[in-house]
Amino acid sequence: MSSGAGEVLRVVLVGAGGMGRAWLRTILADPDVELAGVVDLDRDVAAAAVAEAGVPGVPLGRDAVDLARATGADAVVNVTVPRAHHPVTTAALFAGLPVLGEKPVAEDVAQALSLAAAAQVTGRLFVVSQSRRYNAHLFAFKEQARVLGQPGVLTTEFFKAPHFGGFREEMDHPLLLDMAIHPFDTARFLLDAEPVSVYCEEFNPPGSWYAGDAAASAVFEMTGGVRYAYTGSWCAPGLETSWNGSWRLSASGGSALWDGEGPPVLEAADGVVAAAGEDPGREIAGSLRAFARALRTGEVPMGEVHENVMSLVMVEAAVTSATTGARVRVDDVLERAHERALAQERREDVRAVLGSWTSVRDALAARVPAGSARPAA
Repeated sequence: MSSGAGEVLRVVLVGAGGMGRAWLRTILADPDVELAGVVDLDRDVAAAAVAEAGVPGVPLGRDAVDLARATGADAVVNVTVPRAHHPVTTAALFAGLPVLGEKPVAEDVAQALSLAAAAQVTGRLFVVSQSRRYNAHLFAFKEQARVLGQPGVLTTEFFKAPHFGGFREEMDHPLLLDMAIHPFDTARFLLDAEPVSVYCEEFNPPGSWYAGDAAASAVFEMTGGVRYAYTGSWCAPGLETSWNGSWRLSASGGSALWDGEGPPVLEAADGVVAAAGEDPGREIAGSLRAFARALRTGEVPMGEVHENVMSLVMVEAAVTSATTGARVRVDDVLERAHERALAQERREDVRAVLGSWTSVRDALAARVPAGSARPAA
């Protein structure tokens, strides 16, 4: 297995659609990763993807575990649609294969908890690619947040007007379910804080081409008392923000702004200057690089499943608040998801781990020991 320093990680890519092809190009461009095979339920789609990428001889298949075993692959990159995240990732983990998956971790929080428990049972690394964390300007913004002291308010404005067509324009909660997880996850990263409660309102602006509510405003209470406020719309033509949104942090020692594209701007009361911050790599290329490094070193990377679940919890809590018109406690969302996970779980070993969690929040905060990040021998 490719767990030693300097060895190439051989991966099977699962999913050869539009996002799968982006991952295919990224895998081929990474010198520390080798493409062992491509899986898709439609073999013709997989064949077209590898031909387009200039590697027509790559092995193809319809089952990730079978192809990984046939090719001697070390890990799986799961770029399937959200409803397939749970079964594909579970099968790979129990076959001894570490997994790098696309967001969201699963269709709902109950399935996400099942996957966190499966990672514990198998001792295999499962990382969710929150690719927008991998941005050097975001890391610089986080460093500014650190030097500004105690945060008070963090805000995001997100205004875009994409005409996607297809399923997004028919969804009940298109903005919250399909896009808001990115800024919610970024807020957790910037603040080093977790959600406590949320009040969210959702609506559909005049002229919207979406069937569901395409705009939302949410205020989260985060641990430590800081507030995170999000306002967004997916039908807002003109003066559009970055896809990363526009950000403002107000803290005890000053304020910082980030337009989502360029370097962030800091104004500190005492004239303190923030360091540049590290360069984590760019988007999915950064996710892939961090995953491969974790399997070489045993370190636990950003996006490890236990750490990532709370980003999806923020989405589910916001949708619940918008639907009920009430402030929602995050621990209530976790408890209900835990009950569903226990009721739905088919594997006795996974159910046993889920049942051992007296506090879901504490179980997620515990993370996975660094030693279990290495692939099976």
